Amino acid sequence: MKRSSSTRQGKALASTTAALGLMISGLALSSGPAQSAPAPDCATPVDVSTLAEGDTLTALSVVRGTTPQAFTGTVIGVIDDGIAVGLDMLVVDFEDPDAGSAMSRAGGIWQGMSGSPVYVGDPADGNLVGAIAYGLSWGPSPIAGVTPFSEMDDYLDTAAPRRVRVDGTEARDIARSSGSTRAQVEEGFSQLRLPVGVSGIAGSRLQQAREAAVERKARYFRSDEMSAVRGGRDDASRAGVDDLVAGGNMGASFSYGDITYAGVGTVTSVCGGEVVGFGHPMGFLGETTLGLHPADALFVQPESLGAPFKVANISPAVGTVTDDRLAGITGTFGALPEAMTVTSAVQYGARERTGASDAYVSEWAAEVTFAQHVANHDRVIDGIIGGTDSLQMLVRGTDEDGAPFTIDMSDVFVDTRDVTFAPVWDIGDIVWALSNIPDADVDSVDLDSVVTDETGTLRVTGLEQKRGGEWVKVSNRRRGVVAQAGRTLRVRAVLKADDDSISYAPLTTPIAKNARSGYLSVMGGAWSWTNLYRAKSVADVVEAVESSPRNDDVVFDLRLRRNGGRLEQLAGPQSTVVEGQKSFSVQVTGSGGARGCRGC
Repeated sequence: MKRSSSTRQGKALASTTAALGLMISGLALSSGPAQSAPAPDCATPVDVSTLAEGDTLTALSVVRGTTPQAFTGTVIGVIDDGIAVGLDMLVVDFEDPDAGSAMSRAGGIWQGMSGSPVYVGDPADGNLVGAIAYGLSWGPSPIAGVTPFSEMDDYLDTAAPRRVRVDGTEARDIARSSGSTRAQVEEGFSQLRLPVGVSGIAGSRLQQAREAAVERKARYFRSDEMSAVRGGRDDASRAGVDDLVAGGNMGASFSYGDITYAGVGTVTSVCGGEVVGFGHPMGFLGETTLGLHPADALFVQPESLGAPFKVANISPAVGTVTDDRLAGITGTFGALPEAMTVTSAVQYGARERTGASDAYVSEWAAEVTFAQHVANHDRVIDGIIGGTDSLQMLVRGTDEDGAPFTIDMSDVFVDTRDVTFAPVWDIGDIVWALSNIPDADVDSVDLDSVVTDETGTLRVTGLEQKRGGEWVKVSNRRRGVVAQAGRTLRVRAVLKADDDSISYAPLTTPIAKNARSGYLSVMGGAWSWTNLYRAKSVADVVEAVESSPRNDDVVFDLRLRRNGGRLEQLAGPQSTVVEGQKSFSVQVTGSGGARGCRGC
């Protein structure tokens, strides 16, 4: 799993450069074995300045299945510096008078055509002008903005805009040469959307997670950039490496498996064991390691208000996307990306399931882990219920010095409304912290949850102290806790269950001879918080996780002056999750002339 080399600006752009409303399959399969490359076309770039208004061009793209079909268009003109300084945009009208054609049925070019090669003359001659990459910003339209292939080949590091403005004169000329209105054209051209789709999890669950992530300030959750889509489970039988040809479907993924974060566009050209496509970025990650996938198109969905979009199933990876650049993406065939594999096992009564996903980019590791466990819970529980989740989490990897590390953590979570989300925030925090340590690698995350219908919790409601052989209720109105210097302090937290039954959690600790007064805080483990966002090394993360109380612990935090420092002691595990917090003053007697405490 490779850490992206993108800058802050690049990450911001990644949230807006996206492609394609697509349907990708919820695959339980891991990426397939390395495969050979498809037949190359090694097209020759055509200088767009040699084209004139009215010239006929031919584009290739897939409407259904894996076989590209031809679309004829005419040159409208060139927008000087339309894409970037020194980088012009060719404008082509692909309107088809045949009402039964795919272009007419869709209403214009569609999301998923990004990368569709555009040729002068017969595509077989290989005179490649460029790739369809932009569409009019307002509604469906056959007017396409084409990225010159010579620039895609060179991967110029010049900022590609989200939108290309069109002035009044250009808008009038384009409108006159096409069926679009001047108002439509003046809205400008924007990149054909490539929103990253996610399979295996419902859109409603993503929305819930998105809202909760804002409240929890979860830094890794980025589902506002994605749409949840659904599709059948796919394999290489419907789309394989040989289908990654000019005009064919081309997928790029951040993760693959039960949870597949991916976009599908179109191949522009194949040559020398490499494939080029999209005509604009996937996520603007620069040098990267995304999954490279064939895909099988099901249909193109018309859209009256926005751009039509292709619906497709994605097949197992057949290579690696090595560059995610402003003019497009490029990949190599054969070797697959290194991945962090997250495996999720969930049991609920007689129902159980194990699923897995591979994350290819470290920035996506936490969310893939989060979504994998949510999706598996939803599949096994098959409903939104309250309950208890007993979780075992095992993380393996290598730290920043190349030494192996392991985190073995277990905990219990209770939620009265939706137990599925109860454990996943802590899981996401741990993976996020590890994946953001430079030069560290997370190899695998194994999650094992056993879910029951129990929703009961315990709450810290008070404190008792052993005085004169009897347990006495502690009250801050009555001196609080009274400890004797040089003696042993015995207290116990009072825990109240939902049925009003009472249980206790004890603390026994020596008090130093020179100790001075302070306070004692008693807290349920579920109310404690571990700050993993400040971790600077894998060792920091490991220490934070290992020292954190479980949710079913009771935490005693004793702070007395001259008592050898802060004392934090755990009592547990208790019968279930413990909530609540109480604080008590502690008066130390028998030191420095303080009054004694008979029987303490």
